[in-house]
Amino acid sequence: MAPLKEISKSPPALAVDVVESDVSRRKGWMRCQLGRNIAFNTSRLETYCFASWEPVVYDALLVAAAVEFADRSRRRRALFWGRDLAIRIPVHDAARWNARPVAEALRETLSFLTGDRWDIFFRERRRPVTALRQASIPLPAGVNAVIPFSDGLDSRAVAGLMARDLGDSLIRVRLGMKQRAGKDGDAGRHPFTAVPYKVVAGSDGFVESSARSRGFKFALISGLAAYLANAGDVIVPESGQGALGPALVTVGQAYEDYRSHPLFTGRMERFLLALLGHRVHFRFPRLWHTKAETLKAFVAECQDGSWRDTWSCWQQSRQVSVAHKKRQCGICAACMLRRMSIHAAGLIESQNIYVWEDLTARTFAAGAASAFRRSKITRKLHEYGIAGALHMDHLAALRRSAANASMLHRTAFQLSRSLGLSEVDARARLDRLLTQHEHEWGNFLASLGPSSFVANWAIGEP
Repeated sequence: MAPLKEISKSPPALAVDVVESDVSRRKGWMRCQLGRNIAFNTSRLETYCFASWEPVVYDALLVAAAVEFADRSRRRRALFWGRDLAIRIPVHDAARWNARPVAEALRETLSFLTGDRWDIFFRERRRPVTALRQASIPLPAGVNAVIPFSDGLDSRAVAGLMARDLGDSLIRVRLGMKQRAGKDGDAGRHPFTAVPYKVVAGSDGFVESSARSRGFKFALISGLAAYLANAGDVIVPESGQGALGPALVTVGQAYEDYRSHPLFTGRMERFLLALLGHRVHFRFPRLWHTKAETLKAFVAECQDGSWRDTWSCWQQSRQVSVAHKKRQCGICAACMLRRMSIHAAGLIESQNIYVWEDLTARTFAAGAASAFRRSKITRKLHEYGIAGALHMDHLAALRRSAANASMLHRTAFQLSRSLGLSEVDARARLDRLLTQHEHEWGNFLASLGPSSFVANWAIGEP
């Protein structure tokens, strides 16, 4: 098919020109320079190119980086979520990327994920990337699946449960800049040790924090790993609350969050097939279970206490350090889900890993660690806490509200089509998940007592 032309119906809100170091940007477009704004780490990139040098793999990683740069460089408007974004990217085989099946699958996947309109155009690189040194990496024969792996609780638990069943046929893909092997010099002995590039803001800095494109980045990296390992499956470690909850409970004018949702990964499957000719299936082994049920199964079946070393918080170090040591905030939606899940699983962890050590306190400020400077208890942190509690509360109330009936019916229908289930089966599984979440949240609130600031947020007056 003929390649798509560089035509946009209206001027984009942001146009990014990804350029090689000695190439000028197009007039009126933001410059994103390779080597400066997008920088690849050679040793980490070699862990993705251990069999043979495939330029399409490098180009796909570059696309993920360019999408991230554009996504974070244009602020969303307060009352209108979507933006028009355009990117021009130099690749080794522009005809392959501009081919209609690839270009349309990419555009649909990004638009569905982020709620924006994307126009992405590809041109030939002036200078091909030099083939990398072939690293000697012990990849087991017969790899069946890869699993994206981070420092999160679900990631640790599901990786443990799946490794018990799959053994060496499961390969972990590190999502993050940390080296799984520890040192850069050791990276070549392990496949997929870390995200092999970093993205640096332009002169105006990064101004948008919603970062919905992270879902594309992580799904693409996992899909590339499956392609390179000739594996058929990518295991998505999210439990039901993390995969489905953000799309079921939205905040204000925000677009539904599909970053770990089957409706998004189905689109990723179609894009990867069009680009690589390799069929990858994203599997959700814990989709119909709560995080607590996943954690409880991991502890019981794997006899592993390493869940205590995991990290759930979204906050940055400068916001949540106590006595110069980074802690998890303890009150954002991710932390609240973690704490509720640990309680529901019947487990205990030290409260001093959180800034907000005491959720039974009567006031928000009183719950924070005594060594946490009171000047750092900002309005923004207070709003994060309220949003975290309300997300748990609203998810717990979904089934009991007649106003949500049509939305839940539509969700069950969409999931049935995406996962190959009957609509009745999908609805029954969704109802069970929501019922279990409601039960866990209610018990967690009861454990905090009626005078807790968290309980007052959840059940008090709006």
